[in-house]
Amino acid sequence: MTYPIVLLIITIIAFFILMIFIIPVIGKTIKDMGGPDAKLPLLTEIMLGISDFVVSFWYIIIPIFVGSIWLLIHYIKTPKGRVKFHNIIIKVPAVGPIIKKVVIARFTRTFSALIGAGVAVLEALDVTSRAVGNVAYEKSLKEATKRVQNGEVLSKIIAERDDLYPPIVAQMLSVGEETGQTDKVLVKVADFYEEEVDTAIDGVSSIIEPVMIVAMGVVIALVAVSVMGPITSMAGQVKE
Repeated sequence: MTYPIVLLIITIIAFFILMIFIIPVIGKTIKDMGGPDAKLPLLTEIMLGISDFVVSFWYIIIPIFVGSIWLLIHYIKTPKGRVKFHNIIIKVPAVGPIIKKVVIARFTRTFSALIGAGVAVLEALDVTSRAVGNVAYEKSLKEATKRVQNGEVLSKIIAERDDLYPPIVAQMLSVGEETGQTDKVLVKVADFYEEEVDTAIDGVSSIIEPVMIVAMGVVIALVAVSVMGPITSMAGQVKE
């Protein structure tokens, strides 16, 4: 995500520079050439209006923008914010499925390693719940720990949470419980999901980069069309 984030930051900075320093100068030129009664295209009027607003209130807009980002990051770090953020992110299209695969890979890898090392199931579940990195999954595993302690089978508990765990996880757990090779079976699941994560991230990365470049190009193109169009038109009229 580093490259897309850098592009996003550059786009935001470029937007403010254009709105505060470039557009006002060009806007003045357009008005001087066309006169006070000149009719400008709607896009140009909108762009000049945005520029006037940003120039007039930049000392309010920028602190609010930066402060909002800081408050959001601070809120996500709180226990309540972390719970909401983790529950929301696993439901976001494109991102959610990748997060789920990452968490499932961590769960199966950690749990299989602990079971293979001879750690008791309850203790292994407790440790794994704190290692998955997502509050929604952590809560589900802690609930599973309590139910396993009461005599329920882990594979059936996992099967009930099909919103978090794909059917293959419960099925493979069931096979491991029946054969006594839970650690070996879950390693295969972990390998599968780690490969899935690598493939998914490569796919998303290849899409995000051109999308961000196109978005940045569209912003700059809109600005260019809105200010250069009237100048070209007026210059043509002057020559005539």
